[in-house]
Amino acid sequence: MAERDRRRMLGRIDKPAMGARGSQTSGDRGRNTGRKAGLARAVRLIDRICQVAGDPSFIDKARRRLARCGVRKAIRKHESPVLFEWLAEQFSYRGIANEVAFDYMERHGRVRARQVARALNAGPACPKLQSYWHFDGCGYRKSAQTCTEPAHFRRCPLPSHDLRNGGLNQTAYSLFLFIRDIASGDLVTWLDGRLAGVAASKPKDRAAALRATLLQPIVQISGVSNKVASMALATLLLAGDRRRPLWIEAGGVLIAIDTLVHNFFCRTGILSRLGTPHPYGARCYGAGGCAEVLDRIAAQIDARRFNPVFPANFPRFVQYAIWRFCATDELNECNGHQIDDRVRCDRRDCPAYRQCDRVPLKPERKRTP
Repeated sequence: MAERDRRRMLGRIDKPAMGARGSQTSGDRGRNTGRKAGLARAVRLIDRICQVAGDPSFIDKARRRLARCGVRKAIRKHESPVLFEWLAEQFSYRGIANEVAFDYMERHGRVRARQVARALNAGPACPKLQSYWHFDGCGYRKSAQTCTEPAHFRRCPLPSHDLRNGGLNQTAYSLFLFIRDIASGDLVTWLDGRLAGVAASKPKDRAAALRATLLQPIVQISGVSNKVASMALATLLLAGDRRRPLWIEAGGVLIAIDTLVHNFFCRTGILSRLGTPHPYGARCYGAGGCAEVLDRIAAQIDARRFNPVFPANFPRFVQYAIWRFCATDELNECNGHQIDDRVRCDRRDCPAYRQCDRVPLKPERKRTP
């Protein structure tokens, strides 16, 4: 990325807590003032990140990619096999660099819907392959050539697919069975129904309800995490069919917290000011976690300033801007290659320097004499 591009520069207010007699205590007022100031500071910082790293055309780019893969046509025609293969590939990018995962698939092939359908239609003897619910706990390990049903291993179809590890084989079959048994063979209609149910129920927190109605069942698929599911579904929903406004709305609130985003919130002090400090992992999606903090900030940033067709509240755009700001193959600003995490960051040319708390992630302990 050119240097000039890298350097391109250009409250939701909490209700006051009440004391015993219905008035705020001085401590309450101080805490509320601190929260408001912390949120305002975070919004200014993230707004700057969106100016520097936000991509106004990222939905259009995703639409072109999905069109090349035949996914947009498959959505219109309700062709679940195509969607299965696309999702299986997206889920394969977990736990390793995208280039490495892509190269492996190019050399060893991808799992195809017709292969899995043929294997399951043959009536395999293994009880794990009878249904989506039976498949739980398959335990196939490629390196050890073992599973939890060793008596049936020799005739099991899972090892016939040369995927990068056994966990991906389990994900592929679990996903196929999910579409067959849970979505009744039509993933598009299943997605439509889940989102329509949220719209009809008129929940108080619509964004949270949209996320939950999709992620809660999807993350039950073997090996699929909240992060992996959010990334894949956000692309599918935002760029799959512009005539499905509920899809676009749901895709816009699906956010993926990876180590880059988590570490950014830690280094800048945003997490400690607005949330609950925690290690990277499942707690990023819990109360006071990174996802909740990002939601609060995104609600204060009108994304229509960056592209008039964007929704005003667009957490996915904000999250993607933070990721691009940090990623080594994007703007390459806030990451472990640029920053010595043992001490406070001293990169004064960083666009976020003045608003950043510059918290060291791994501070050196002072030696006692």
